[in-house]
Order: sequence, then structure tokens, then C-alpha cells
Amino acid sequence: MPNTALAYDFTEIYNQTHSHVSFSPGAQFILTAVQDRLIVRRADTFQIARTWLLDNTATESATILGGTSRLTVRTKKANETEGWITHVGWSADSEHILAACTKRGVVHVLKMRDDIWHARIEAGAEGLVKAEWAPDGRHILCFSEWGLRVTLWSLIKGSAIYMQFPKFTDRGYAFRKDGRYFILAERHKSKDTLSVYDAADSYKLARHVALPSSSLGSLSLSPTGNHIAVWESQLEYKLYIVTMAGHLQATFTPDQDPGLGIRTVAWHPAGTFLAVGGYDDKIHILSSLSWSCVKTLEVSPRIPSSVTAWNEPVGWLEDSYGHAFQAYDKLQNITSIAFIRTSPEKPDPKSGVIQLEWNVDGTLLLTRFENAPTAVHIFAFPSSSEPFNPHLRSVLLHNQPVLQARWNPVRAGSLIICCGTGGVYTWTSEWEDSELGIIEMAECVGVPTENFHVRNIKWGPDGKGFVLLDQTTFCCAFEVLEDVAE
Repeated sequence: MPNTALAYDFTEIYNQTHSHVSFSPGAQFILTAVQDRLIVRRADTFQIARTWLLDNTATESATILGGTSRLTVRTKKANETEGWITHVGWSADSEHILAACTKRGVVHVLKMRDDIWHARIEAGAEGLVKAEWAPDGRHILCFSEWGLRVTLWSLIKGSAIYMQFPKFTDRGYAFRKDGRYFILAERHKSKDTLSVYDAADSYKLARHVALPSSSLGSLSLSPTGNHIAVWESQLEYKLYIVTMAGHLQATFTPDQDPGLGIRTVAWHPAGTFLAVGGYDDKIHILSSLSWSCVKTLEVSPRIPSSVTAWNEPVGWLEDSYGHAFQAYDKLQNITSIAFIRTSPEKPDPKSGVIQLEWNVDGTLLLTRFENAPTAVHIFAFPSSSEPFNPHLRSVLLHNQPVLQARWNPVRAGSLIICCGTGGVYTWTSEWEDSELGIIEMAECVGVPTENFHVRNIKWGPDGKGFVLLDQTTFCCAFEVLEDVAE
């Protein structure tokens, strides 16, 4: 009897700029930015559905500021790239597309089903560093330079709402899962504050809370929307749990001094746990019942024999000329990992947790450590009906440093990894074997083209395909089922 195996069908290679390639929320279209042009393709046939050439003429304010603040002689190439698109995004209903050119202070909004409709937002003297959609798909957040303010533009009213003195532009803000509230970390009179804005009431300020932090590092809102994790900058390992009403619930600091502070945190999808990682080799798991540490996960250069270790075969890509599937080597007995030893006394040490990410149902936790750049650690977490015993389940070792690792947004046991090579790496705990049943499997998949190095990967929202990005090109891979004879 034949077995069903998973394979991948790759598309042709297409151009892109600044890795701006994204599936629409319904996975029907793929949006691409190429310099100052937007291209929308159908995801099933890759035929072009819409295209726009944008006029990114600099605003008057951007022209004045550009002429007075840049004292160096600019090259022709630099002037040309200033008009390229820097940010793109789909609205939640896939009806609108956002395209921003921050160096020119311009944001364009376009409609998929209307050739004439076109909105243009021009930043003033405050400048523009970032633009993105609000969850309702009818408001746009524009972050100004120098942390002056966040401007919320309404496509319905054509008016703007201003939020003053955001602490950051790349972090320190979040929408509640239902889009009802917008939380923003701000800095007023040299003190960290938390502002909660009500999206259902024209983004009026609902509450303004003083934070206990001395120098805020960032914040993260729980999936339930009831609690906010706030932590200090890298100089101090301290995390606070604050309610939406602004009440301090708990403060967490490890018993042993970890040296530097927190690098990243990740909420369990159900909001029951919070994983906290710093600049050391430990991950602290906090429980939402007591906000105390219920488990400390540690990694070491030695992998125990009870853990499944996978190793990328040496030279597999060259031997197959990029046109092959190659299984990882499954290592036996105790294995060692090459850890880079860094001095904590040096500024910005290359150590600690750089990625914490739960899978879709919270049964697996992916971790990557900067001082073990070629390794991906996967921890198993019990369900609510199982005994609480989180443990290291699998380790994937590669020949080159891992650049990105992404969980499938739909399937719990599906993971893709890229290392800047001509292939992509997959791990699954859903592999079906006729004799053994469901088993774990890791494979290397070559991209069938020359001079293509996968530097970034993005899943489609349906979990059936993903985008592979090189520096200036991209392709897509879609899962297909094949019958493999025994």
C-alpha cells in the first residue's frame, strides 16, 4: 500500500525590494513591492491581478528637512532609492493596501476593487519612520521621527488623532486581540507611562498609568487581553505584570543574578504561561495563577541521550545541485553543541535568547540562543490534562547560523527554518508512517534554482505555503501530497 508523503512545489523567481512580500489575510493574493511599484498576484496562478506605480514625490516638509539636515554630498543612486517603498501591508479584510515611503514622508492607500479611489497621507515636519494598519482596517498608525507622536489616520472620517511622546517606534505598543484597545508606552516628564486608548470610542484616552519601571525596555499584551508584561531595559532583569486597569499584580526577578536584563518574552497562546529569556542560558516560565516561576529551562553544550538530535548532512546541497529532499542525520547518544563564549563585561554581548515562540496550540516552545547560532531548541509543554513537566524534546543542528525559524500558523507540529543557503529546512511532528504511526521528521529541501539564498521565510495565513526571500528576489513553495510506494 502506498504512503502519503509531503513535498513542495516551487514557483518561479520574482523581483522584490526590502523583503516586502506578503500574503493577503485570506491567502488569495500575494503583494509585492518593487522599488516604487506595487504588484498583486493571484496566489493560485501567480498571474498579476493589480499593479500601481506610486508617486512618491517628497512632501514640502520632507524637502525642507532633507535639504537642511543632510550636509554630505548625495549620490544619484541614493536619491533614486529615497523614493522606494519602505512599508506595505494589507488591511484585515484584504480590501485596502498600504504603501509608505518614509524618506519622502508619504503613505499611499489603495483599493483592490476600485481603480480610481486613492488616498495619500503626507507627514508634516515631524517626519515619518513607520506606518501600519490598525486591526479594523480603516485606521492607519504613523510613527514620527524623534519619538514625537503617533498619528492615527481615519479613512472613514479623513481626520487624525494624535498620541504624544511614544517611548519607541519599533516596540512598546500593542492592540488587544479583539482590536478594542490600543496600548502605548509613553514617556512624560522623564517617567514611563502606559496609555490605553479605546478604539470603539474614537481612540479616546481611557486611562493613563504611571509604570514602576525606571527605564522601560518594552511591553507585551497577553492573548486574553487582561494583563500586560512590562520589563526594564537590558541593565536590569526585572519584569512587572500590570492589569489593563493599571494595577501592579506582580514583580519577577530571578533568585540568582543573571547579569544583564531581559531580551525577549512570549505569552502562551492561552495566556496561562509567560516565557522570559535574558542574556544567559535560562528561560523562566511564569504561571498566570501566581505569577511566580514554575519552571526554569536551561540549555547546555551537551544534549542528553533522551533528546532527539538532528544534524544537517554535510554537503547535501552541493551533491544534489539544489534539486532534492534530504533527511537530517539522526544523532545517537550524547551530542555536543558549539557554544560561543562571550564576556558579559563587553557591551551588547552576543549571548542569550534571541527568539522565543510558541506553536499555535502552545504544546511546543521554540528557542534560539545567540551564542549557539546553528542550533534550534524545541521544548515540549503539556496540555492542561497532562502532568506539568516541560522538557527539551528536540534539537536541530545546522552547518550555517540560523537566520529565521517560523511555526506554521495553522498546524501545531510544522516548522520551517532558513540559514542563508540555497535550501529551506523543515521539521514536523506529524509525519505518518504505516508501521510506527505519527513520528518526528526533519528534512532539507533544496530550492530548484541557482544563485538563490534563503534569508527570510514567511508562512501564508492558511499554513499551506510560504514565501522564500533572497536579497532582491523571492519565490513561493506550496505543500503537495505525493504517493510513495513501499
